[in-house]
Amino acid sequence: MAEKLKGNILVTGANRGIGLELVQQLAETTGRDAHIYACCRAPEGSGAQVRHFHALRDLTTQYPGKVTIMKLDVSDEDSISAAFQALNKQLGAGGLNLLINNAAINQPGSPGPLSATGKQDMMQVYETNVVGPFLIAKMFLPLLQRAAEMDSPQKEGDKMSCRRSAIINMSTLVSSIEKCPETFAQAQMYSYRASKAALNMVTRCQSEDFKRHNILVTAIHPGWVRTGMGGKEAPLSTQESVHGMLTMMSSLSDKDCGMLLDWQGNGIPW
Repeated sequence: MAEKLKGNILVTGANRGIGLELVQQLAETTGRDAHIYACCRAPEGSGAQVRHFHALRDLTTQYPGKVTIMKLDVSDEDSISAAFQALNKQLGAGGLNLLINNAAINQPGSPGPLSATGKQDMMQVYETNVVGPFLIAKMFLPLLQRAAEMDSPQKEGDKMSCRRSAIINMSTLVSSIEKCPETFAQAQMYSYRASKAALNMVTRCQSEDFKRHNILVTAIHPGWVRTGMGGKEAPLSTQESVHGMLTMMSSLSDKDCGMLLDWQGNGIPW
């Protein structure tokens, strides 16, 4: 049976959907040695986001001392830098064991045909979905390195794991260039598809770059999930998706570095 995740875990886009469920289940299933940093663009909540923020804030009450809400706008380099400084201060001599780059946008909304997609859509989605995770990994690297150096592998041959030091980039089946002929008719989503395909390459590059630090970098497709982005017709609940992903994350090792896997651990072609 896979070991539970542990240590310091950071989740972006934590105020709703998959991100909120990740925080919920991580708080429920991890031991006393775990601490979850739930990051979102507007921690105080605004407009329609207030309800989601209340749900996140309730988790800090339900799990006192285990969940910390932090401000982090993945499309703002200064915000990423400020979040790094705040986290570094909170961790002290500790490191960051698991970074889950979950925050993402899709515009225009699905099905996102060519006729509805403009330059601004392409650029804003790329900035959030690709540049954001890239910069977060780059800036938070010292904290990930610190965690990797503090924790020795459980057994020979498994130098990397999500319990030691890892980056999980939330990707998607529709990022697969090979699978595009099968998935395109249902939702064109030019900007979203292109951004997640680019994120896959960032994942692949960083997996090679960070191997020398024993930091695992893997991309995961959460499935088609009933969220604001996924829609009401999606077959998976957030609970099912996140339970599957966390179970799978807890068993990832060296062989999974640089891969694109679905929420059940099956490989997806590039």
